Amino acid sequence: MAATVPVNPKPFLNQLTGKPIIVKLKWGMEYKGFLVSTDAYMNLQLASTEEYVDGKFAGNLGEVLIRCDPVPNHRPATP
Repeated sequence: MAATVPVNPKPFLNQLTGKPIIVKLKWGMEYKGFLVSTDAYMNLQLASTEEYVDGKFAGNLGEVLIRCDPVPNHRPATP
């Protein structure tokens, strides 16, 4: 099994600015979009955002702001 390497989340998010990311909320919904900005509280602003519920496309949302509280997981989107 591969070891997990801890990552400091603020520099990690800053290097993802302008790139596509996937944000999974603690309720299971996923949002795919381009990271526009993040702040000191790790709130996320995404552009061209798509919503997925139970792995199925639920619609285009455009620009969204996601508060950090419900976000247990964010990762770079892979093609």
